[in-house]
Amino acid sequence: MNAKTEFPDGLARCGWVDTSAEYMAYHDTEWGYPEADDRALFEQLCLEGFQSGLSWRTILSKRDAFRRGFAGFDPAKVARFGEKEVQALLADVGIVRHRGKIEAMVNNAARALEMIQREGSLGAYLWRFEAPPGAPSTYGASTSAQSEALSKALKKLGWKFVGPTTVYAFMQSVGMVNDHSPDCHCRAASEKARKVFKRPA
Repeated sequence: MNAKTEFPDGLARCGWVDTSAEYMAYHDTEWGYPEADDRALFEQLCLEGFQSGLSWRTILSKRDAFRRGFAGFDPAKVARFGEKEVQALLADVGIVRHRGKIEAMVNNAARALEMIQREGSLGAYLWRFEAPPGAPSTYGASTSAQSEALSKALKKLGWKFVGPTTVYAFMQSVGMVNDHSPDCHCRAASEKARKVFKRPA
């Protein structure tokens, strides 16, 4: 998708961005920039799971409420959620009230803790699935060979709501792939950040 230029500041941005200040800020400062922090990675993977079937704009507008409801996306806290917490989330009008997705994220928190114990961090595992240097571009795609492989691996480990499309959106958002439009003003900055980023090991 080509970039758009009808923004108040005249800068070109990816075609999926609207002109709201919140959306432009997310695109300019977060989306596509490499992330290694486990809490942030867990949050983004959860939110991409909630986004399934909805627009990212909807999820972004509810992100603060999600953070409050899911204890800041601290896996250790979310993994301890029981029926009481699930019911509270189902009553929270600030989030997407989908029992299956809520329960999946509680499950995924437990799986995240297992991964951290086994691998040292979420990032150490997830970043292994980054496309190797010289791999064909997947710009404009909704999945990739890497997202399909990571989705399959996560499902085998018991994670839920981690299909290839959801995982690819996650990889885009945390900078595992630079999918800013070629003419987007953030593409070069994202690529520069990726070049100097120290991959978790």
